[in-house]
Amino acid sequence: MRNAGLFNWMTKRKLTEEQVANIFVDTTFETVENGWPEVAEFLNECPGFEQSPGLDTEDYGRFLMIIVSANIQMIPKHFDSGVDRQIIQRICSKFARSLDISPESFASKVKQYRAFMKQINRPSKNVGTAMTRAVFYKYHLNQYQNAYFRDMNAPEPNIQRDLKRLMEHFLWDWDAFTESYRVVSERI
Repeated sequence: MRNAGLFNWMTKRKLTEEQVANIFVDTTFETVENGWPEVAEFLNECPGFEQSPGLDTEDYGRFLMIIVSANIQMIPKHFDSGVDRQIIQRICSKFARSLDISPESFASKVKQYRAFMKQINRPSKNVGTAMTRAVFYKYHLNQYQNAYFRDMNAPEPNIQRDLKRLMEHFLWDWDAFTESYRVVSERI
C-alpha cells in the first residue's frame, strides 16, 4: 500500500511568506518586462484592427498592474486564510518599494484594478478573460477596431481570443507552486 500523500507535505520545500513574495515580485517584473514587448507587437500587428494601435514597448505600467492584480486575486484560492493575506501584504510592500510609492498606495491601486477587471468581465469569472479585457480597455484599443465593435465598445472576438491565449502565459500556476512548496509563517 502506497500512501505518498500522507508524507507529501514533509517532502515539500519550505518557504516563508517573505520568500514567496520575493519570488513573485522578481518573477513578475521579469516576465512583464520581457513579455509586454511581445504583447504590444502582437497588438500593433493584429489584422483585426483597422489601424495599428502603435503601442509603446516600454509602456508596461498598466500591463504590470493587470498581471499583478489578476495573480493576487488567485492567491486566496491556494493558501490558507491568514497566510494568503500575509503573502499579499508582503507582495504589495515589495512592489511599492520597487516603484517608490507607499504600500498603501500600491494596495489601493491593486484594489482599483481588481474592481475594474471584475466590472468589465461580468458575468464571467474567468481571470484570463478579465486580463484580456483590461488590456483592451486600459490601452484604449477600442478606437482601432471596425465601427461595429467600436460602437459596441467590446473587443472583436478574434482579437480577444488571440490576446487571451497570450495573457494566459502571465498567470501563475499556483497549483504547481503549492505542490512543490509549503509556506510556513515567519516567527517574529
